Amino acid sequence: MLDTFEILTTSGVVLWSRTYAAVSPAVVNNFISDVFIEEKSAVAGTKDGASASANPPYKYDQHTLRWSFEKELGIIFVAVYRSLLHLSWIDKLVDNIRTIFVNLYGDQLKKPNVTLIQCARFDNYFDQQLQELEKTGSKSDSKDVRAFQNEPLSDDLSDMPPPLPGLVRGGRVPSNSNTSKQGDSDFDTSPNASRPTTPAVASHLLVAKPGPGGKMSRRARKLQNTNSAPASSGDEASAKRAKAKAAKKGRKWDADGLADEEDDVQLDFSTSKATSDSEGEAGRRPAVEEVDASTWGSTTKGKFVLRDLGDEVHSILASAEAKNSASKTDAPTGLVGTGLSAIGGLFRNVVGGKVLTKEDLDKAMKGMEEHLLKKNVAREAAVRLCEGVEKELIGVKTGSFESINTRIQKAMEVSLTKMLTPTSSLDLLREIDSITSPPATSLRKARPYVMSIVGVNGVGKSTNLSKICFFLLQNKYKVLIAAGDTFRSGAVEQLAVHVRNLKELTQREGGKVELYQKGYGKDAAAVAKDAVAFAAQEGFDVVLIDTAGRRHNDQRLMSSLEKFAKFAQPDKILMVGEALVGTDSVAQAKNFNASFGAGRTLDGFIISKCDTVGDMVGTIVSIVHATNVPVLFVGVGQHYSDLRNFSVKWAVEKLLSSA
Repeated sequence: MLDTFEILTTSGVVLWSRTYAAVSPAVVNNFISDVFIEEKSAVAGTKDGASASANPPYKYDQHTLRWSFEKELGIIFVAVYRSLLHLSWIDKLVDNIRTIFVNLYGDQLKKPNVTLIQCARFDNYFDQQLQELEKTGSKSDSKDVRAFQNEPLSDDLSDMPPPLPGLVRGGRVPSNSNTSKQGDSDFDTSPNASRPTTPAVASHLLVAKPGPGGKMSRRARKLQNTNSAPASSGDEASAKRAKAKAAKKGRKWDADGLADEEDDVQLDFSTSKATSDSEGEAGRRPAVEEVDASTWGSTTKGKFVLRDLGDEVHSILASAEAKNSASKTDAPTGLVGTGLSAIGGLFRNVVGGKVLTKEDLDKAMKGMEEHLLKKNVAREAAVRLCEGVEKELIGVKTGSFESINTRIQKAMEVSLTKMLTPTSSLDLLREIDSITSPPATSLRKARPYVMSIVGVNGVGKSTNLSKICFFLLQNKYKVLIAAGDTFRSGAVEQLAVHVRNLKELTQREGGKVELYQKGYGKDAAAVAKDAVAFAAQEGFDVVLIDTAGRRHNDQRLMSSLEKFAKFAQPDKILMVGEALVGTDSVAQAKNFNASFGAGRTLDGFIISKCDTVGDMVGTIVSIVHATNVPVLFVGVGQHYSDLRNFSVKWAVEKLLSSA
């Protein structure tokens, strides 16, 4: 639908372009000549950089051009499409591309004597916006067409229930042959009942289309069930009586929580039969949809790196919109407005150039503390953060026309950024390579990189372990997943399903993944140790060890983590925390951090379910403040690709936002 999109300077230098259909160069050349050189028509956009919707469209040779002009940089953004088409989203595309391009490359273009820039990676940003706006535009266009034609939302009239006899619509009785035939066939094809007294189905009965979403009235369901019931006999009655007599036998459990041997019931389904990939099982299960890696990551220097392209684009657009709205709000209107704004500014910034004291900061700091508490930050962390900022600001002289609140917000932003920024490198791929392929000068022997996942019950340990595995498989590592949760029923089977899906999703990437498990009731530390030894023998690069969920305040369960750390010797221990947990996150993080013995602590956090809390991401601040352990990843969904590198800038913006 879009023929071409070009980003060029007023002198005609093309900085970036994307072409979908051949367009004569004369179209854009005449546009530049008429609008910007000869100025045949008075266009406001050439003067103040108006949006594409405010600029009149330029038409030439059966083409329509929607455009926007960045006056400060002298750049023109042009979208060309056929005049016969109506693209409701084209103006927004031009404005969004202008905002993103200026944000990414504006600093380079402001440098003197710069005419060309390297913007090859801008293709991904453009594709993301084009796909997103095309989807939203197609939905809105289809709704407009339906409303214009006064058509029902459902294109298939058979989805509508048949009307009651005698019902008149618009002066006539509506006819629907498909519906009547469907209704007749539903009852004609039902088996003959042996009960002659079964009443015939009334012709005026409302019956929905059969299927998963079909709904029937209570009377219709009763008649259908009665009509399709098999012939009654003495065998049926005896079968019902036998079923009623066969009561469920109570299962007996021993002191260790295992089923009694006399029960003779198999509860362990983690055997090879349950986890095997037999042909019959493969034939029954549906194929797993392939994940498009370009939607959540990119390959840089031979390594697949997590990349938050969609989040980055939305953040750029939101920041630009906030600046525009703020400038419109602050901008005075007319002479009277200018005078009132100036007077109000004097009173509002009366503290400009003042040395701040504790009395000046008390009220503002209380407001900041309440703001952090609303963002789900633990009270202990919020109080200490505010106390630290207050100590830094006492005795500081504010700048000209700077309010106390503005000064506090800047100081809090600096404090949060300093606290959340890791003190060491968190390049996971580089760490793995240094262990699996050490340099010859290090005199170290190559071995598998061991990573363990811990946390309380239900936070998503197995799911996030699978996400990390998918990320490693994209980088062509050989991964062994060890089923260290030998207590929870279904834990081994859950990992088996993840491994099966990951194999199908990454079969063409070159990676390898296998599951190491010994069933239930075994010592988790011994299983982890054996898994590491097995990985070394079979040439695996990474071992991901899943562990059982445990309450952080249960000393008996937490004490086993020290033995686990000694046996498995993991290179990195990650704890999965919930963004929903609130103030209890401090106790969880502290207890887990101190449970691995002397000299061994957590190496990082994975914060799951961040997509469910909006801007209330205070849990991140709480756990980092309590343990001084950095956050590595955040989970934003339930798919294998829904894993993001932790962004300090993103977290600070969420915490200080007023929404």
